[in-house]
Amino acid sequence: MTAVTANPAPRSAARPDTPPAPKALPDAQTVTEVRHWTDRLFSFRCTRPASLRFRSGEFVMIGLMGDPDPATGKQKPLLRAYSIASPAWDDELEFYSIKVQDGPLTSKLQHIQPGDQIILRPKPVGTLVHDALLPGKRLWFFSTGTGIAPFASLIREPQTYEDYEQVILTHTCREVADLEYGRQLVEQVRSDEMLRELTEGGIDKLVYYPTTTREPSARTGRITDLLRSGEIFRDLGIEGITPETDRAMVCGSIGLNTDLKAILEGFGLREGANSDPAEYVVEKAFVG
Repeated sequence: MTAVTANPAPRSAARPDTPPAPKALPDAQTVTEVRHWTDRLFSFRCTRPASLRFRSGEFVMIGLMGDPDPATGKQKPLLRAYSIASPAWDDELEFYSIKVQDGPLTSKLQHIQPGDQIILRPKPVGTLVHDALLPGKRLWFFSTGTGIAPFASLIREPQTYEDYEQVILTHTCREVADLEYGRQLVEQVRSDEMLRELTEGGIDKLVYYPTTTREPSARTGRITDLLRSGEIFRDLGIEGITPETDRAMVCGSIGLNTDLKAILEGFGLREGANSDPAEYVVEKAFVG
C-alpha cells in the first residue's frame, strides 16, 4: 500500500509561528571568550575573518550597533579603535578593554558573552609595528592601562625576538590588580614552547617591569619619573637609553605619550613612522 502524504506547502509560504531571523551585524564576528579581570578591565576573543591580514601591533575598528534613533528607529554602528592584542599568527583575535559605565561603546561592550556578535572592520592600521623602527639591539615597550594591548601582540610575535637581543615591557597601572593581565601574559610567553627558545639566552630576552601609582607594590611610581631619575636603569642594570642601541614603542594616555616623547627625544631618539622609520614610535589611536 502506498502511503498518502499531504502536498507540501509552497516554499514562499511563511509559517506564522516562525519568528523572523535576526538581522546580522555588518562585518560581524562571533565572541568566543570573555574574561573580566577587574571591575574596570576585561578582555575577549572573537573569530578572525579568513581574509584578515595584519602586522602584530596594529589596530582595527570594532564595535556594536547603537540604540535605535527615537524618531526613525534606525541604528548606527558605534565603532572605536582597538589594538589587536593577539599576534598575527593567531587563529582568533583578542582585545583588551576598559569599562566606562557611561561610555557610548564600552558601557555596552563590557556585557558581551560568548556567542554574541561584534562589528569588526577588517582594515588594520597603526604605527606600533616593526617596520616603523630602524634596526636596534634593545626594544622598549612603554605602556599604561589598556595600552599594553599592542604589546600583548608584539611579545607573542617571533620577529620581536629575532630582531632584538632584549625586549623590555613596562606596564604602569593604578593598582596591583590592574597588572594581572600583563603578568599572566608574560608567564604565558615564557612557558610557550614556540617562544621559549627565542626568549631564553645569556640574558633574559623578555624583561617585565610593572609599576603602580596608587596602591603600594614591589615597584611604585610613574614610568616617566623612573626614567627621569634613572631608577629603572639601576633596577635593570642598564646604563641608559641611546639612539645607537635602543628602540621604543609607546602606548598610553595622551599625557603619557607627550611626556615620553620629550624624554625619549632627550635621550637622542627620533620619532619614526611606517614611511620613515626611526628610533621610537607612538600610537595615536585611543579607546573611549
